[in-house]
Amino acid sequence: MSDLPRKAVTRTAKLAALPLGFAGRATWGLGKRIGGKSAEIVGRELQQRTAEQLFKVLGELKGGAMKFGQALSVFESALPEEVAGPYRAALTKLQEAAPPLPVSTVHAVLAERLGEDWRELFEEFEDKPAAAASIGQVHRAVWHDGREVAVKVQYPGAGPALLSDLTQLSRFARLLGPLIPGMDIKPLITELRDRVAEELDYALEAEAQRAHAAEFAGDPDVVVPAVVHQSDQVLVTEWLQGVPLSEVIADGTEEERDRAGQLLAHFLFSGPARTGLLHADPHPGNFRLLPGRAPDGPVAEWRLGVLDFGTVDRLPDGLPPTIGSSLRMALDGEADAVYRMLCEEGFVKESIELDPEAVLEYLLPIIEPAQLDAFTFTRGWMRRQAARIGDPRSPAHQLGKQLNLPPAYLLIHRVTLSTIGVLCQLGATVRLRAELEAWMPGFLPAAAEVDTTDDDTAAAGHDEEDGGSAAGGASADPADSAGSPAESPA
Repeated sequence: MSDLPRKAVTRTAKLAALPLGFAGRATWGLGKRIGGKSAEIVGRELQQRTAEQLFKVLGELKGGAMKFGQALSVFESALPEEVAGPYRAALTKLQEAAPPLPVSTVHAVLAERLGEDWRELFEEFEDKPAAAASIGQVHRAVWHDGREVAVKVQYPGAGPALLSDLTQLSRFARLLGPLIPGMDIKPLITELRDRVAEELDYALEAEAQRAHAAEFAGDPDVVVPAVVHQSDQVLVTEWLQGVPLSEVIADGTEEERDRAGQLLAHFLFSGPARTGLLHADPHPGNFRLLPGRAPDGPVAEWRLGVLDFGTVDRLPDGLPPTIGSSLRMALDGEADAVYRMLCEEGFVKESIELDPEAVLEYLLPIIEPAQLDAFTFTRGWMRRQAARIGDPRSPAHQLGKQLNLPPAYLLIHRVTLSTIGVLCQLGATVRLRAELEAWMPGFLPAAAEVDTTDDDTAAAGHDEEDGGSAAGGASADPADSAGSPAESPA
């Protein structure tokens, strides 16, 4: 592949081949069964072939196609295990890798955006990319002042490619729907499309990353690399060394999974409260696990490295208090109060009337993780929720179809669902309620609100006694980190 495919007709043809391929393999499978092969064996072969084609097409196209694949990959926990296996392997690859751009193209972009003498900005620059993602790839380098840096280079033509891909994908969203039971694929694609302009703007990304880096500087739990330099289509940040979250998902111990899950939940809820921004791309490729005081220190001291701030939701007052209040009231069984609030916020349209008790019954299984002091997220739990909501014969499915998701909550909803999907991939036991009490506006009654400026409460559930952070004032400078070699943000 010589460049990011930019001709709409070429990309459209590749994407259009996906549903045609699905149909062709189904016919092939029928022939195999007629020929005597068992349905189970044929089914596995079909899934493997479909997964391989999905990765090949989405990975090669990059752009919106790959962005969709990354968003989809965090939901594979909802798939039945016999279906999930092949897709898991294929889609997980999209979180950390994609076919790279030619060196000549990378150099041309750097010369155009940083100047013909761009090499003078670096002591070293590795031509082979360390990571590649939907709209850009990352190269490891050494800045002229000696700092190790990650250089993110945007693919030429990424903007038109993103819009073209997502438009085409929306046309056969119904065919992709069965991949994730209980999830409407089309709104996901629409929301991704609405975020294209922001993600292409590296100035906005640099601004969001600077805000996070400043707020979490010296934090015992979260590390955000500093922005070193930014120009159109090129973003240079400090290099972050650590273990990719995807490796913990694949091979981590129970203790490592629990720590990673707790840190992820902590960042999800504390980020908006502290920065007024919601990191809105929570797939595993955007997170690293870093050691605490020492490279070989205990897992309880691990910190979460956060990458890629290209997609954020701007929430100057933090998460909407409505979410916390309705969640608290639902846990307390206040069906009528919850229903009134959902109506006021537009979750129930004026033309629809629902039974408050039925709405509460619909919500309670979903919010189960907030009921307990510690909850173990599992693929099985995720599948049960997906099956309950996705089965057209179930009352939950019928009620869910009548609920509405207001635009202001759409991105928050997707980020929360995606994070829960990753927690289920980890199989992590997480003290989610403590995070809600510390950071979610409205979750505690007004008289009991936690003052998050107090060091004793700001990291609820993160003290040394209960297995949380014991890193104290560990430096958040990536130069002090010494995890396993890993790619930087993509």
